[in-house]
Amino acid sequence: MRKMMTGLIAILLLITVILTGCTSKNNESNTEASEPASTSGENADSVTPAGQFPIVKDKITLKVMAAEQMGVEDYATNEFTKELEEKTNIHLEWTIVPQKNLSEKLNLTLASGDYPDILLGMGVNKTQEVAYGAQGAFLPLNDLIEKYGVETKKLIETMPLFKESISSLDGNIYSLPKVNQCFHCTMSQKMWIYEPWLDKLGLPMPTTTEEFYNVLKAFQEQDPNGNNKADEIPLMTKVGGWNADLDDFLMNSFIYNSKDPAAPGLFVKDGEVTAAYNQPEWKEGLKYLHRLYNEGLLAPESFTQDGNQMNAIGNNPDHVLLGAALGGWQGEFITLDDTNDKRWLGYKTVSPLKGPAGIQYAAYNPVEYLTGQFVITKANKYPEASFRLADMLYNWDVTMRLARGTEGEYWKKAEPGDVGIDGNPAKWVGIPHKNEPTQNDYWQELGPINLSNELRLSQKNNGAEDLEVILYNETKTKYEPYKPDVSMIVPPLIFNEEQSSELAGLQKTIDDYKKEMLARFITGDADIDEDWDSYLKTLSDMNLDRYLQIYQEVYVNQK
Repeated sequence: MRKMMTGLIAILLLITVILTGCTSKNNESNTEASEPASTSGENADSVTPAGQFPIVKDKITLKVMAAEQMGVEDYATNEFTKELEEKTNIHLEWTIVPQKNLSEKLNLTLASGDYPDILLGMGVNKTQEVAYGAQGAFLPLNDLIEKYGVETKKLIETMPLFKESISSLDGNIYSLPKVNQCFHCTMSQKMWIYEPWLDKLGLPMPTTTEEFYNVLKAFQEQDPNGNNKADEIPLMTKVGGWNADLDDFLMNSFIYNSKDPAAPGLFVKDGEVTAAYNQPEWKEGLKYLHRLYNEGLLAPESFTQDGNQMNAIGNNPDHVLLGAALGGWQGEFITLDDTNDKRWLGYKTVSPLKGPAGIQYAAYNPVEYLTGQFVITKANKYPEASFRLADMLYNWDVTMRLARGTEGEYWKKAEPGDVGIDGNPAKWVGIPHKNEPTQNDYWQELGPINLSNELRLSQKNNGAEDLEVILYNETKTKYEPYKPDVSMIVPPLIFNEEQSSELAGLQKTIDDYKKEMLARFITGDADIDEDWDSYLKTLSDMNLDRYLQIYQEVYVNQK
């Protein structure tokens, strides 16, 4: 009996030791999971030195969550993907997220803690970088840039404010951006007018809001399309276009109207962050828009129609119907092809119009770095290799291959003497290519790439029918002279998690109401004079003052 008891005690002691050891290991595991992940991966030794290829000696796999790019058939079988994997020895396992679900999917993934190795083109914002960087979910890239950043260092050294734009409040860099120096995009609130109608009616290009009104009136009454019908549409736009909203362009003749998504409708006046849409000048702009609508110069469909419906008007096969339209480029209202005798070439931009008080702005959005395009998560066992993969994408040749396609098929090197879009020597020439709904040759513009002005504007100038040449020249000659002083523009601001959460709720409420009342005031559903005070009170009740206060505090602190 004593031997049995002794044996039982020994077994119990052994079980206790085993359980204690398991508990200890579990605690160690939990402790490791809660601490910020180290930048250095467990497989760092397998990575080749900076600038050498392949990136890793033995093939590895990285799980990538990436934003859908319209027109790309399949990233897994894409020709650029194959070339990249062969060059780097890195296999990419893709999860593609549709653009319409991008924000929702990103938030769900971050909240779940079930991370891919890399977030690519997912648009991680600065607040998320700060929050998840502090938790160790996102790895800081500072040391990786120092050790492996061949191309990234070049950008830091040569691009204005590049490092400042990608650094977080804690000094760490948690993401790499897409360099997107699109000159015509920086002043993309444009008005397009059908110049042949002006010529037929003997009218000059309008320069003031009153001249623009008179031109629209002539389009309405003088049958410029010559079909003896009053079917001309003087001015029209659509819902959801690129800088095609009704307050785009025209409101800048009354007050500066920024459409910077980081600070919509805000500008700096005498050192104070100010909203445009509760000012007396905004009220005057609304009256002008209501006048256009009330006299049938602004099409009612502008408040409801989508892009397909808008293009059907622009492409009408029998007669030109559309006199003027809003949008960052002609493709917002017409198809850019050879049909209808290349009708799209007849639309020219209107310079910013001088308003009754002399206001005349070309809204300017100087942001050139789309941050949050490449993030390494704590799930990644190969941070060094992952960073080197991203760094190489900034290389001129790689960016061209990724964003513009195979050399010889989609583009070719320029010949000596070829002139670029900006008048400097050209570096490359676009090759006309059959428009197809999808292609499987390149990634389009996914991820951290270097679409600098040097690259974009070094495309050969192919003459008067070259879209890039048109957009560059129209912006350079007609919009850049009216660019506001940089002191008026709310700079990129970094909010902490609490501020961002509060701003998000306030901004949606305010923006939704502003858009609703814009339509109601223009159509006459609300009276601009009688209902203006009520409109201002509602904005106040929606805590507009608090919204502006947060911007002001951060603006002053980061100035």
